[in-house]
Amino acid sequence: MTSKDKPSLSYKDAGVDIEAGERLVDAISPLAKATRRAGVMGGLGGFGALFDLKKENWRDPILVSGTDGVGTKLMLAFETGIHNTVGIDLVAMCANDVLAQGAEPLFFLDYFACGKLDAGIAEAVVSGIAEGCRQAGCALVGGETAEMPGMYPPGHYDLAGFVVGAVERANVLPRFAEMKAGDVLIGVASSGPHSNGYSLIRRIVERTGLGWDATAPFADKPLGDALLTPTRLYSHAALPLIRNDRIKGLAHITGGGLTENVPRMLPDDLTPRFDRAAWPLPDIFRWLQEEGNVAEDEMHRTFNMGIGLVFAVAPDQVDRAIAELEAVGESPIIIGDIVPA
Repeated sequence: MTSKDKPSLSYKDAGVDIEAGERLVDAISPLAKATRRAGVMGGLGGFGALFDLKKENWRDPILVSGTDGVGTKLMLAFETGIHNTVGIDLVAMCANDVLAQGAEPLFFLDYFACGKLDAGIAEAVVSGIAEGCRQAGCALVGGETAEMPGMYPPGHYDLAGFVVGAVERANVLPRFAEMKAGDVLIGVASSGPHSNGYSLIRRIVERTGLGWDATAPFADKPLGDALLTPTRLYSHAALPLIRNDRIKGLAHITGGGLTENVPRMLPDDLTPRFDRAAWPLPDIFRWLQEEGNVAEDEMHRTFNMGIGLVFAVAPDQVDRAIAELEAVGESPIIIGDIVPA
């Protein structure tokens, strides 16, 4: 049989549906448009996304970029069929990181990869990304949807996010030269494990034998829903303190917990000292520790233990910082201080 006698093949026959991708872009365009801010130039569909800093009145800006994913928390989305929250996690993991440098998140791009595009699932994921961008105050300016037959099992996908923020040169964090022993650590609450420790969480749930639709022992909702509670975004809490010159450093508490993340904002000659009794341990962490028989130090090295963000504040700025956090709806807690290393 010659090549002319063989059936004609198309990209769709190979498993890639270009038309489905185009329909997805049409469906998510309104979601992206709703996150638009003054500096955005153009819309979706270009080879790159343009952003005009002058239109946002930056004087001496430093650009700060970040990238991250959601990790094995995605497995819960696959197993429960809940796909509209992991996009919030994706934005939060990136946007909260650039906040730690003092930066306001400006714009965000996502990468969604799958074996076969399911438009309903993809649109649910992107709706979460758009919601995360709304909460962070940044614009969803584009992304990439990659349909790669054979790369992922049916119903599975992967996510990556990319954020660019800006900070005035004078406000860049952390300020190592200004930090001193006696500075105070102020924490604000997490919504749960956020997007860290989910390989251990899944192992613990497997040990309990509970299904994702069983009532969570620590919350009045199904276990899957409770564990998919999205990561909090902290732009509303951090940016006023950064702009008002209230803080010397900021730590986003991700993988590594307080133990490893707070030292990242400190110079080598200083170290954090935590008062672990200063804040109530959320029930979810107590349950994970008991069911998994997880050692105390391992818990603090794996999970945020109820604290999502930590500020380093001079003693004479503590009252003002706490008042400004309370003004935006937070319940800040003094969780420790800084001491010589």
